[in-house]
Amino acid sequence: MKQIALDIGMARAPTLDSYLAGPNEAVLKHLQLWVGSPTRSPVPTYVWGDSGAGKTHLLQAVAESLRQQGASAGWLDPSMHEPAEFDERWAVVLMDDVHLYTAVQQHAAFNWFVNAQTLQRGVVAAGAFPPADLKLREDLRTRLGWGHVFELHVLSEPERRAVLRQAADARGVFLSDEVMDFMLTRFSRDLGSLMQLLEELDGYALQTKRAITIPLIRSMLENE
Repeated sequence: MKQIALDIGMARAPTLDSYLAGPNEAVLKHLQLWVGSPTRSPVPTYVWGDSGAGKTHLLQAVAESLRQQGASAGWLDPSMHEPAEFDERWAVVLMDDVHLYTAVQQHAAFNWFVNAQTLQRGVVAAGAFPPADLKLREDLRTRLGWGHVFELHVLSEPERRAVLRQAADARGVFLSDEVMDFMLTRFSRDLGSLMQLLEELDGYALQTKRAITIPLIRSMLENE
C-alpha cells in the first residue's frame, strides 16, 4: 500500500521531552543529564542506528535545550557544502549523518572536533553505522568513537502503537483501532512524523468540531 508523505508545515522544535525513547532510554537519560549539567562534560557522544530511530531528533533537541539556556551550537550535516569556521561561542558541536560527509565536510568536522576539545566543549554526533564501520578519515573516525557510544533502535510496531495511544490519551484524543491502522499503513511510520500527524489531526478535529475518524483524515488532506 502506498504511503503518504505528509507535509506538516510549522512543526514544533524537537525536544528531549518529546523524544519517545522506547528501547533507547539510556541515551535519552544520558543527554538529559548532559544538557542539564552546569559543567557539561567535553567527552563526546556518538549515536548510531537505522533511519527512523530518532538520531536527528536527539541532536536538534540538544540544540533546542541549549538555546533555551541561552547557549548556541554548531551544526553540520551533509547538506552544508561549505561548512562555517568553528565559533568559540558554541557550547557544543552537533554533527548529523556523519557517514555521508564529503572530504570537505570531514575536514571541517575534524577541525570543529579539535577546537571543541581544546576549549572543553561538547561534541554530539550521529551516523548510520558504529564508529568502526564509518568510511571516514581515520583521525575523525577514531575521535567519534572514543567517548560515549549508543546504538539507537527503531521502535517495533507494538511499541509505536503503544506510544501513539499514550500520546493521544495525553491530549484527550480517542483513536480507534481502525484509525490507528490507517495512520500506520498510509503515512510515514517514523515516530516523529506520526506525532506531528497526531498534532495536526487534533488541531483539525478541534477546528471542525469532529472526532478523529478516517473521513476526517481524508478531509484534512484534501484541505491542505
